Amino acid sequence: MRIVFVGASPLTLKTAAIAAERGAEVVIIDRDEKELDALASILDCGRLLGDGTRPAVLKQADPKGSDVLFCLTDDDPTNIIASLVGKSLGFARVVTQIEDEEFEHICLELGLVDTVVPARTVGRHLADLAEGRDLMELHAAIKGDARVFLFVAREEDAVAVRDLKLPEDARASHFYRDGELHFADPDVPLKKGDEVVVIVRSGGLDALRERWDSHNG
Repeated sequence: MRIVFVGASPLTLKTAAIAAERGAEVVIIDRDEKELDALASILDCGRLLGDGTRPAVLKQADPKGSDVLFCLTDDDPTNIIASLVGKSLGFARVVTQIEDEEFEHICLELGLVDTVVPARTVGRHLADLAEGRDLMELHAAIKGDARVFLFVAREEDAVAVRDLKLPEDARASHFYRDGELHFADPDVPLKKGDEVVVIVRSGGLDALRERWDSHNG
């Protein structure tokens, strides 16, 4: 596996170190030459000096030959732009870090479906720990060839859930409207802007991505 990171942030260093230990080839892009030089003594990885939002820089990281692009700088707009550029250049998967949750919906509309909000993730994790919840429940529920797909409903998707015409191996599970959870019962009408969660067999992911990601991206 080959993984490219934009931004030599603490999250990048931790993730890259774990990935490298597991045998992945790691490349880190950063604009700070001193930051990159410091990596040489702590991490066995490729280093690329430059602005990760620039197409010319990301092209040097070999998009077609990479499996994942992580955009993990400390600046949300930078991560979003780098993600969009990376997606346009052909990175197989792009993961975008955002700190401001207001950007999350925008990311989805732009086709950036793999977003991480560290503060929220850690906050929920700690709250679950405090309440004694089983943190592995979700992992146990989504296993085998089951996958989760999330899309933002467009004007043409403002129909009853049963009329979405999803692939045979896909079912709408629930959706979020103005931040509130709603179950996706067949007769429930969707509205433009709803964030819809679909459970799908891995073989049906490409059809969903082609239908929604290509439109948004």
